[in-house]
Amino acid sequence: MRVTRRDFLKLSGVTAASAALSQLGFAAPAVAKVRDFKIREAKVSPTICPYCGVGCGQLVYVRDGKVVQLEGDPDNPQNQGSLCSKGAALSQVFDNPRRVTKVLYRAPGASAWEEKDWEWALERIAENVKKTRDASFIETQPDEKDPAKSYIANRTEAIASLGGASLDNEECYLLTKMNRALGIVYLEHQARI
Repeated sequence: MRVTRRDFLKLSGVTAASAALSQLGFAAPAVAKVRDFKIREAKVSPTICPYCGVGCGQLVYVRDGKVVQLEGDPDNPQNQGSLCSKGAALSQVFDNPRRVTKVLYRAPGASAWEEKDWEWALERIAENVKKTRDASFIETQPDEKDPAKSYIANRTEAIASLGGASLDNEECYLLTKMNRALGIVYLEHQARI
């Protein structure tokens, strides 16, 4: 039997079509399964990104005490569901094995860190703030134009406060009020630095 070029192309086309159709699953029974989503049975918590002062909204999905998904909040007017590269990588903050979760204290001159509880740490911070404020408090200051006169200063220049973008407006307000009441004049925010 002699095969012409035209017959060869026809035979090749039929063979290729048969092979393609056999891969579509006509020979095997159809089995459908819906993929399990990683946010299934996860609790969603809206939050604010802590990196800059924009205040982008994020939705954090938690299941069994672990973050399984993080995405932009489409209802937030600042970012409308989008995230920058730092905000999208925020899950590295809480999934980091090197994240410090306990109070660590190193005594002056010591080379090792020791774990302390939060009550001890807060008491120690309060004692140091009071001691530093009392030692550096300026009640009055002479007038530059007339050195015989002085005016009330009520400030300390030995303590500074640095705020962070993870604080919301209410926390920033309370922190600023506390710092002003202590007489702290060096107030700064990380978003401006």
